[in-house]
Amino acid sequence: MKDNSATIPTAPPVSNFIRNIIEEDNRAGKWNGRVETRFPPEPNGYLHIGHAKSICLNFGLAHDYNGACHLRFDDTNPEKEEQEYVDSILDSIRWLGFDWGKHLYYASDYFDKLYEFAEYLINQGQAYVDSLTAEEIRAFRGSLTETGQNSPYRDRTIAENLDLFRRMKAGEFADGAHVLRAKIDMSSPNINLRDPVIYRIRRAHHHRTGNKWCIYPMYDYTHCISDALEKITHSLCTLEFEDHRPLYDWVLDQLKDVVPCHPQQIEFARLNLTYAVMSKRKLIELVENGFVDGWDDPRMNTLAGVRRRGYTPESIRLFAERIGVSKADSWIEMGVLEDCLREDLNERAPRRIAILDPLKVVIDNYPENSEEECLAPNHPQKPDWGKRVVPLSKIIYIEASDFMEIPSKGYFRLSPGAEVRLRYAYIIKCIGVLKNASGEIMEIHCTYDADTKSGTEGAEKRKVKGNIHWLSARHAQQAEVRLYDRLFTHAHPDTGGNDYKASLNLHSKKTITAYVEPFLNQTQPEDRFQFERHGYFVADREDTVPGKPVFNRAVTLRDSWGKTGG
Repeated sequence: MKDNSATIPTAPPVSNFIRNIIEEDNRAGKWNGRVETRFPPEPNGYLHIGHAKSICLNFGLAHDYNGACHLRFDDTNPEKEEQEYVDSILDSIRWLGFDWGKHLYYASDYFDKLYEFAEYLINQGQAYVDSLTAEEIRAFRGSLTETGQNSPYRDRTIAENLDLFRRMKAGEFADGAHVLRAKIDMSSPNINLRDPVIYRIRRAHHHRTGNKWCIYPMYDYTHCISDALEKITHSLCTLEFEDHRPLYDWVLDQLKDVVPCHPQQIEFARLNLTYAVMSKRKLIELVENGFVDGWDDPRMNTLAGVRRRGYTPESIRLFAERIGVSKADSWIEMGVLEDCLREDLNERAPRRIAILDPLKVVIDNYPENSEEECLAPNHPQKPDWGKRVVPLSKIIYIEASDFMEIPSKGYFRLSPGAEVRLRYAYIIKCIGVLKNASGEIMEIHCTYDADTKSGTEGAEKRKVKGNIHWLSARHAQQAEVRLYDRLFTHAHPDTGGNDYKASLNLHSKKTITAYVEPFLNQTQPEDRFQFERHGYFVADREDTVPGKPVFNRAVTLRDSWGKTGG
């Protein structure tokens, strides 16, 4: 069997507006030709396919410009963070084929520095301790049409602010009693600049720092400083952070004398994929409420889920390349992602036979207790992959859909009196149908033409229109097969105020017992195959054990969703 880890040829980098910015920076000598990017996930859930776009972009640009991409965990919210999520993120990025080398960081690495810079801002008169409640802060902030109001605590002295902030750090106050806010402009048209909170009291055990801290910095404050400390050149964010860029720049402008550089934040459009939800909160709901079987459920669009479904790193990278990078929000059809997988697996997946809905066929004139070898190519377009043996005996299984008692017009498969070719074997003719008392078809009786074996001169002399696949009942192995479909029936399950749970596809998973070639009994986890006519399948990475494979359908051979409604 061929190695399933082969890669697709990599196309030359496609120009986009971010590459144009980097090229211009390099021409101008802005960073002395240096390119350092970062991928900053929050360890409060598993990565999803939208993150893959950012991973491929950040790591890809760093690679193409001989730079470095930092992996930095934004672990500033200890109540929602777990080591499980850290481990899963590390695993998913490695699986995608990227390596951060020595550049693995955590925002918590900088907690001491972040606190030091907060005191610096207080001493510069650019931050103050506010004692309003969270509800009062929201009310004072105003709205898009109304300016905000200054807090009555905004004019506390530097000494008073330092004293209160240090006591906050020392644990003297209850959660929510005080916050530290940047002193910017409560009348700014950009609400993000209306004295944003940069520290809050939160007594929570941190997965890395334990109980050392009871105050934690906010993301907008932490992110830009972390970028600066790591000397990031181009800080790539999705479009929802565009309105946060003035705050990013304001913080670094105030700290220009104490941080090593001022990175450039650049925003790009996030991935919006049909028949999926990209909200981490909603993915958590799906897991915690039991709508799926965990973060790596093959129906989930998490990277752990698509991996278990059967997607390859190469297909995900091809997808990221194909959808490109732009400033404009748009929807990408799920079919584009599925086609990338088909394109990849068409090249690398060996062909095998599986009977998903078996119907017993008895070849009456085939010698009793006899068997013979038929040869089938491992890949029809790759003769160097060789052929495999598919044994034939008197009793075989075919797909139930390959027999029709009263054939419709244009039906060229098996029916009473009709002939078809058993793929790689002989021409057979249906001579009888055996039913049970309820009228259900139990088995088909046929005869075969011994002079028509595939690959012989006799096969060339007789032609029939129908060609069906089959397995010898004596040799076929039973295997669990899971037929997965899209998790949602609606292309945009969570837009327009829709409850995404109302669009859950109740038929997105079907588990059956199928028959497969005997060789497949020794399949290893994550081995991938094309089951002829049925699609591409992967041996489940969790449930497959020696001698007992479990196959997940990764994708059908062609996109029939729009034609069948699912």
